[in-house]
Amino acid sequence: MGADHELTSAQARRIAVRAQLLAADRPTDVLAVVRHLGFLQVDLTQVVAQHADLALWSRMGSAYEVEDLEELVGDGAVVELQGMLRPSEDLALFRADMNAWPGEPPLAEWQEDVRDWVDANDACRREILALLRSEGPTAARDLPDSCEVPWRSTGWTNNKNVMKLLECMEARGEVAVATREGRERRWDLAERIHPGDPPVPAEQAHRTLAERRLQALGIARPRALEAWHEPYAVRDVGEPARVEGVRGSWRVDPSLLDDGFEGRTAVLSPLDRLVFDRKRMEELFAFAYQLEMYKPAAKRQWGYWAMPVLDGDELVGKVDATADRDAGVLVVDAVHEDGDWSARRRVRVDAEIDALGEWLGLEVSRP
Repeated sequence: MGADHELTSAQARRIAVRAQLLAADRPTDVLAVVRHLGFLQVDLTQVVAQHADLALWSRMGSAYEVEDLEELVGDGAVVELQGMLRPSEDLALFRADMNAWPGEPPLAEWQEDVRDWVDANDACRREILALLRSEGPTAARDLPDSCEVPWRSTGWTNNKNVMKLLECMEARGEVAVATREGRERRWDLAERIHPGDPPVPAEQAHRTLAERRLQALGIARPRALEAWHEPYAVRDVGEPARVEGVRGSWRVDPSLLDDGFEGRTAVLSPLDRLVFDRKRMEELFAFAYQLEMYKPAAKRQWGYWAMPVLDGDELVGKVDATADRDAGVLVVDAVHEDGDWSARRRVRVDAEIDALGEWLGLEVSRP
């Protein structure tokens, strides 16, 4: 085993920024960006723009148009799987897990509970499959609820039998999201939506997904907290590293170890992958941030959908803004500055806010 790479905090940040395609050299191909990032989370919140669109704009700038992603989804080059937009060729990496649903033994108690619930409602599952086979893409509200055992939850999914059953069937590789109309998903048989590539064996697939994760993050903990959308830690892929001032070991993508870095300013979605793992964000960027849309208004520090601001290799503040499309205005309620901003930084951030307004086709209104 080679010696750990000793990284300064600035080097670690720059690796993370470059890996997320947020350095000065902007990408120009939407599908290539999705392939590199691995996935785009489906979140339809329209305070400023939907997350997937905002994430692509943050990287590509004016070269990106919303229709570009819609076309890729419509053509089947990008497909939705469990709330994530992924390149269609990557579905083969998930087939082994689908076939082994709800997981390889020994199962956790919650996995056994979900398996038993689906088994108890097998008649409804078969009825849904038969209807989709004959009717094609169908909304959940138009599918039969003949579940003998209701879905019980302390959350908002309680008694949402068909929706929960569809999500389990999606995880099993039986059904897939065919289209979305607003917030409503239309479901079809997975064999009509997913490419027919044979499954990659599980061990090989999991390692490939770990490699993809490190490629997209640049630097990561070997055993990060398990994420529902990204369950495979980077483990031993890449090379070992330590970061100045941060305890513990990391893994780094060696292709990003050169010192070439030219940064730029970017306004990010609150769900952007650079900041999504809050612990990693705090360790590498020493940035205080959380999404406050679920907080009472009186307890918010930065705003309902405050967007993190990247300047070079630093996260430096938040932009609290709302797109008022009826009025044709991007309303900037506040720009929260972390630390002391120079006049040049303010100019760079203002220019990026103006670029955001131009991309949205809205006039920027500042306080």
